[in-house]
Amino acid sequence: MDLLYEIGNTIASILPITLWDMLDIAALAFLIYTLIRLMRETRAGGLFKGILILAAVYLLANLFKMKALSYLMDTAMEVGLFAIIVLFQPELRRTVEKLGQSKVSKIDRVFAPESQSELSAKWNVAIDAICDSCQDLSSTATGALIVVEMETKLGEQIETGTVMQAVPSKELFGNIFYPKTPLHDGAVIIRDGIILAAACFLPKPQNEERINKELGSRHRAAIGMSENSDSIVVVVSEETGAISVAENGKLTRGLSRDELKKYLRDRIISEKTSRPAAQKKTNPPKPKAEKKRLFGKNKN
Repeated sequence: MDLLYEIGNTIASILPITLWDMLDIAALAFLIYTLIRLMRETRAGGLFKGILILAAVYLLANLFKMKALSYLMDTAMEVGLFAIIVLFQPELRRTVEKLGQSKVSKIDRVFAPESQSELSAKWNVAIDAICDSCQDLSSTATGALIVVEMETKLGEQIETGTVMQAVPSKELFGNIFYPKTPLHDGAVIIRDGIILAAACFLPKPQNEERINKELGSRHRAAIGMSENSDSIVVVVSEETGAISVAENGKLTRGLSRDELKKYLRDRIISEKTSRPAAQKKTNPPKPKAEKKRLFGKNKN
């Protein structure tokens, strides 16, 4: 009863709520949402989660009187603010820059998110365009590198390329990867069924010296991107025209159009549109073609 009485007094102390109070709450909520959304664009989100875990360990250590762990956490917390500034320096600068460039027109996306059916329809169009273009590019041995963003946001890679915000199509992919165009030498990044950017630079693999020497720069970039995120990377070899997919640091080679379409539909449609219901990841399907891993001695 005492707890309820205290809660009632606390609520009564802030009543009545004025218009300025509501605006204050709305502004604070929007600011927090914006910061979280901008952090998700980079790997800073992972660092922030790590900091939250350390904070939870610190609270538990003090709660259960764990002297050794408390001492270590106290020492770490003394330099915590400075460490956060050092760790988040690139992200903090980028966040402040983006806040200055943000547009009010983007606010409606917060209140009108896409439904699962709309997202599924956009991904169906994107997957068909990817498969059709890969088939055409494969027939002419034209190199291509397409990154499908999953849960890990690729804001850092998007910033290295040219922003497009375009609906995927076979013709658009053909124009981007045509060897004499300015955008062909780099990766296309797709988010929510839309081409966000082209000519993007991707990270190198962690163990590049262990990768088959016959694999070119596109395949190495695909492996590196799949090691640094949960993205799915589609590659078309400019030497052989072979279609490959990189995921979780592994390269699956020699896919046909139909095998690629089944792979992408099983991995993307089920992940992107059924996550709230399933809340779990499924293992990637195994295509009928033989899998040739990145450490093999097969031709590119």
